[in-house]
Amino acid sequence: MDLNTPLDLICRIIQRAREVEAEVPANGPEDEVDPSDSDDAYDMLEDDMNEASEDELRAAIDDLADDQQIELLALALVGRGTYDPSEWDDALEEARDPDAEPVLDQLLDMPLLADYLDAGLAAFDLSCDGVGQID
Repeated sequence: MDLNTPLDLICRIIQRAREVEAEVPANGPEDEVDPSDSDDAYDMLEDDMNEASEDELRAAIDDLADDQQIELLALALVGRGTYDPSEWDDALEEARDPDAEPVLDQLLDMPLLADYLDAGLAAFDLSCDGVGQID
């Protein structure tokens, strides 16, 4: 299986997806039931929900050509175990389904998108290790 989508682009999308997945809603005073339960020391460790990260992820996927978006979805389907790597053509066929929700929406609806893409790459002996790093 040869990818039409450059590995560095897939790795950037994985990174953006991880950033979105890492975000948690901030706990404000109105959310606290008991102020003595406050973990102020840990609140600074939480990333506030940031629409910019999701917008960047959406833009990164949307900037891909249609066939690359389809390939990305197929990779995620392999990564989540819907298809075996030997069923790559079947995964591509499902990703191309014209009656399905738009590919971009399907990808953004996957709560573990980064993990699925990472696992999909690993299924084909590919990895983001070292991609985009300066030696």
